[in-house]
Amino acid sequence: MNQLNTTDYIIFILYFIGVSSYGYWIYKRKQTTSLETKDFFLAEGSLTWWAIGASMIASNISAEQFIGMSGNGFTFGIAVAVYEWFAALALIIVAVWFMPIYLKNHIYTMPQFLKTRYNETVSLIMAIFWLFLYVFVNLTSILFLGALAISTLVGADSFHPIVIGLSIFAIFITLGGMKVIGYTDVIQVAVLIIGGLVTSYIALTLVSQKFGLGNDVISGFSAMMADADDHFHMIFEKPGPNTSQVDINKYLTLPGLAMYFAGIWIVNLNYWGCNQYITQRALGADLKTARTGILFAALLKIFMPLIVMLPGIAAYVLYKNGSLQNEMAPGGKLLADNAYSAILSFLPNGLKGLSMAALTAAIVASLAGKANSISTIFTLDIYQKYIKKDATQKQLVWVGRVTIFAAMLLSIALTWQDALGIGQEGGFTFIQKYTGYLSPAIFAVFILGFFWKRTTGAAAVAGILGGFALAVLFNNYAPALFGNETILYTAYPNGNGGFEIPFLICMGWSFVFTILLMVAISLTGPVINPKAFAIDASMFKLQPAATALTVIILLLVTVLYVRFW
Repeated sequence: MNQLNTTDYIIFILYFIGVSSYGYWIYKRKQTTSLETKDFFLAEGSLTWWAIGASMIASNISAEQFIGMSGNGFTFGIAVAVYEWFAALALIIVAVWFMPIYLKNHIYTMPQFLKTRYNETVSLIMAIFWLFLYVFVNLTSILFLGALAISTLVGADSFHPIVIGLSIFAIFITLGGMKVIGYTDVIQVAVLIIGGLVTSYIALTLVSQKFGLGNDVISGFSAMMADADDHFHMIFEKPGPNTSQVDINKYLTLPGLAMYFAGIWIVNLNYWGCNQYITQRALGADLKTARTGILFAALLKIFMPLIVMLPGIAAYVLYKNGSLQNEMAPGGKLLADNAYSAILSFLPNGLKGLSMAALTAAIVASLAGKANSISTIFTLDIYQKYIKKDATQKQLVWVGRVTIFAAMLLSIALTWQDALGIGQEGGFTFIQKYTGYLSPAIFAVFILGFFWKRTTGAAAVAGILGGFALAVLFNNYAPALFGNETILYTAYPNGNGGFEIPFLICMGWSFVFTILLMVAISLTGPVINPKAFAIDASMFKLQPAATALTVIILLLVTVLYVRFW
């Protein structure tokens, strides 16, 4: 059933026209000279700090957050905010320690970093891994979840047309290059924040009304905390003999204190610091601009749970008390990922259009950023190096655009019938789980490459392949091979007749053993690898503004954890 009226469509069309027109203006303004690869892929030197920060957030906050994290808010509560708040801490580390190394060594892509620090074999292996990960996990899941959410507003039979529409919109933005993406993302992030806050406001008023407290947002939040106290704790207790399967499933996703020692750090530091999709925004800027932009993104990240998680908790409270039955359980089957759309269905006319624009902004920004990263890696790290070494700047830009089309077409094909089973896993968990097969190995290779001069290329190759194998082992075979409880882990029943180790614990041990493997191999090589980066303390010195931002972020995260521990 179509839940939108004429006013909603007018608001959405105005958003579409505004973003498209601004993107086209940015593109034409740059078109005074021929578009070169550094302009197309990096917007070299043209993004301001606020554009970098906004673009990072717009590319990160997408369907997997709006839909997947709201769904996790419904199931797990505020504990899932660990991804957002630890992201803020990870961004500080990236801004202070990672970015100076990238910029000093003129790094434009992550495979280029691996070639510069190690060798071409490492670079090629990771380029292929990244392309598969970005297309089959990230791009496809963003498109699927986004189309699923919007189709619940527009009508049940609209899923496939929306898949096509989102893809075309994202392609239109992406073909203009990183500068167009970066500056249109400023509009996108403004729309998604405003629309997201409106949705959260409505969610709290619905809770307030449900408990007979009028339309008071504060009362609604207080009632929500009182009625769903179990949803306002950051740490899940380790399951015991009498723990229900529901609580075991929560622990499998967010394994209490254990995840803070490795898994959650690996997820965030790899995503924000070793990921072409994110770092690309800052790689074309000077250090001061890049660092300030990244810290600005960290500050924004702290407030994202208000937008992407709180509506899910509100939906849980309403469902628990007899509301949203049809929206949350169509056909009698409860679907947590319907939480955000269920709240949207109660918005008044006009605000539904704004919220749909916010959701679309998040989806399109992420699709565009991901497609640009796929294009960058394939064009600069595979096509230019191994297929046509003498390609002109014009030819490389053309190949980049063709790659964008190809990636989108493949993603559409995978999304069409949910070939990867994203809907069954739960969107946010699907992305985190399958990204986790590569994250430990990637982060191990990067962190040793940054800060240990003895790390060798042979160790990096072994780390990538061995780390991936270890992740597969821990995630799929360890309980069957070694038992359900060892000194390293405890496996828990997963509700499907088998036993499973929490994937964040798997990531931690995969990382630890990958580091040990790389260290052992590197110790057989020279004391200082000739390709090691030169590092000095002055690279990491912060300006007063950056120092102030860092202190504010640390204080805010501390206060939040003290409140909800």
